[in-house]
Amino acid sequence: MRTLLFLLTEDWFFASHFWVRALAAKKAGWRVVLVARESEAAAKIRESGIEFVPVDFIRRRLNPFAEAAFVLQLARVYRQVKPDLAHHIALKPIVLGGLAARLAGVKSIVNAPVGLGFVFSSDKLLAKILRPFVALGLRFTLTPRNAVAVFENPDDLEALVTGGMARRDAVTLIRGAGVDIEKFHPTREPEGPVRVVLIARMIREKGVPEFVEAARILHGKAKFILAGAPDEGNHNALTADELRAWQDEGLVEWLGPVKDIPALLAASHIACQPSSYREGLPKSALEAMAAGKPLVATNIPGCREAVVDGETGFLVPPRNAFALAEALVRLIEDPALRARMGAAGRARVEDHFSDAIICAKTLAIYERLAPARSPV
Repeated sequence: MRTLLFLLTEDWFFASHFWVRALAAKKAGWRVVLVARESEAAAKIRESGIEFVPVDFIRRRLNPFAEAAFVLQLARVYRQVKPDLAHHIALKPIVLGGLAARLAGVKSIVNAPVGLGFVFSSDKLLAKILRPFVALGLRFTLTPRNAVAVFENPDDLEALVTGGMARRDAVTLIRGAGVDIEKFHPTREPEGPVRVVLIARMIREKGVPEFVEAARILHGKAKFILAGAPDEGNHNALTADELRAWQDEGLVEWLGPVKDIPALLAASHIACQPSSYREGLPKSALEAMAAGKPLVATNIPGCREAVVDGETGFLVPPRNAFALAEALVRLIEDPALRARMGAAGRARVEDHFSDAIICAKTLAIYERLAPARSPV
């Protein structure tokens, strides 16, 4: 039996974005092992038959000596697991996992940047300092021999190829993490005030401050809902105090983490994804479209892969609350436009972003890199 190893920073991100593909691989006959930091998602992952090796992956850690020691720890795990194929997800796992894979002699690798993250997206001083070091690490680890780098949008693919961090003959495009189109499906619009929902980690890059400012501009025209938890591992996380202050001001309702996202979307009229910087391809946007909701998003890499401007929703300039408010009010005041755009978004997800499509494309890459051995 072939062994497939996933390396991520967080088990909850695996559960939300890669679990379905891992189960598809397991069904196809792979032994699947997850290596990640352990949290509340671990128990259900293990129950599904996926092996779990917990490691102390710290996203915010920058100490080079600690990271070197962690690479050696990962290399020991790789030698124990003996994967035929390693799938590294996000920039830090790609660099550290790539080094560990070399030390352990892992021959086949899939690298998935899933967006270019804080280092390439932020204009903060720390990001600018780290950028050349991360770029150097990617040159060595993103597309070594017998590896494929999988991108979620063509902008990121071109950026890393033209930047010399990836070989053009070793990159491919798989748009997004896939959506369960049975679980997320259109429903009749709820009665009552129009509800605009932003579902995301509560970090500044997701455009939460602009969403709140748009709510201030449109005060009284709709209810504005924030769903998600602060991400303490992110450099630009919002605090619970900030979120509660906006709620106390009457601008938004902050729900915190929400388990039943289909029910939340069914109770909403409009979805919003006003990310400030580039995304991979936000799964929450695709889920909203699958649920038949029109989507207002920013015109940045990732978001513009999801939204066809004027057809499935509207694209607006990033970090512009006034433009965001203008697009939202068009949908708030026009139920027929909401219905037309929501139906178009649903059709787009069925054609391009379903779980079945994404799993098939991913498994095809696995088979090409690590084909099944012929019986003797």
